[in-house]
Amino acid sequence: MIYALLDKEVLVKRGLSVVELSKKIQSLNIPIAQYRNKVGSIEEKRDDLLEIRRFYSGRLIINDTIELIEYADGLHVGQEDIRIYSDDLTTAVAIIRKKIGSKLLGLSTHNKKEILEANELDLDYIGLGAYRGTQTKSEAKVLGSMALELAKASKHPVGLIGGVKLSDSFPTQIKYRVIGSDLYEN
Repeated sequence: MIYALLDKEVLVKRGLSVVELSKKIQSLNIPIAQYRNKVGSIEEKRDDLLEIRRFYSGRLIINDTIELIEYADGLHVGQEDIRIYSDDLTTAVAIIRKKIGSKLLGLSTHNKKEILEANELDLDYIGLGAYRGTQTKSEAKVLGSMALELAKASKHPVGLIGGVKLSDSFPTQIKYRVIGSDLYEN
């Protein structure tokens, strides 16, 4: 299953709009998409979420910005971002769950230790990567085929991220192919 990544900074760099990509992912019948904007204001992010909703009817996940959960179907947090709530991850997830209720909750993971920690948490899925190197996250450690082995350790559905292409296919332990840049280029 494809999980689209709408990264505002990448869209701006490529001269694309949120509307253009929203229409594209709708036309491809992609069931789930994440909106990520690490630098925009709350107002800009809210406006973008509303624009995405105008053209995309699938499940919409917001990255990190829990303040906008009312406009989304779920929240995705990174390893550093979850610790804003508490250094104890069980407590952090409990705080997040209190704010988002039964909406989807995903957590980024990068190694077996993080996957095993995630197994103890009330999550709906994990993101695992980077599968391949990308221009958008050049600092990410590339896992390659090791990611497929690591995914087997997760009790949660796994979204493989990082250089994943529309043409990729993976074993059943990978529920989501998280695709960003390849959507912009095809």
